[in-house]
Amino acid sequence: MELSRTTLGIAAGIAGTLFLGYCVYFDQQRRKDPQFKKKLRERRQAAKNISRSSTLGGPLPDMNDHEAMQTFFLQQIQLGEELLAAGNLEAGVEHLGQAVTVCGQTQQLLSVLQQTMPAPIFHMLLKKLPEVSERLRASMKAGGNILQEEDVE
Repeated sequence: MELSRTTLGIAAGIAGTLFLGYCVYFDQQRRKDPQFKKKLRERRQAAKNISRSSTLGGPLPDMNDHEAMQTFFLQQIQLGEELLAAGNLEAGVEHLGQAVTVCGQTQQLLSVLQQTMPAPIFHMLLKKLPEVSERLRASMKAGGNILQEEDVE
C-alpha cells in the first residue's frame, strides 16, 4: 500500500508541474503577441479617457427641467456602470452617487443598487454619498441652480 501512496504523490507532483509549465508557456505566448499589447494599450487609453471625462466639471442640468434631470441621471448611471466595469471604482462610485443625489426616489434606487452591486462597492457608495451630494449641491449653487430645502426629498 505504501508504494501506491508514493506513486500517487509523485504523479500529483508531476501533474502540478506540467500544469504550471502549461500556464507559463501560454502566458509567454500571450505576452509576445503584438495584438495583446495593442489591445492592452487601447483598454488602458479607453479607461483614461473615461476617467478624464468623468469629472463633475460638465454642465449640470436645471433642477426645474424634468427632462434634463432625467437625462443627467441616466448619463450618470451609465457612466458609473462603465467605470465600474473598467475597474475604476472611485470614479464609478462618484457617478453613481451623483445619480442617487439627483434621483427623486432615492430609497428605491439605493435598494436596487444594493441588490445588484457587490457589497464592498455598495458600502463605498454609501460612504461617498454625503460628499458627492454636498459637492453637487455646491456646484448647483455656483451655477445659479440654488437647491431649496423643499426641493430635496
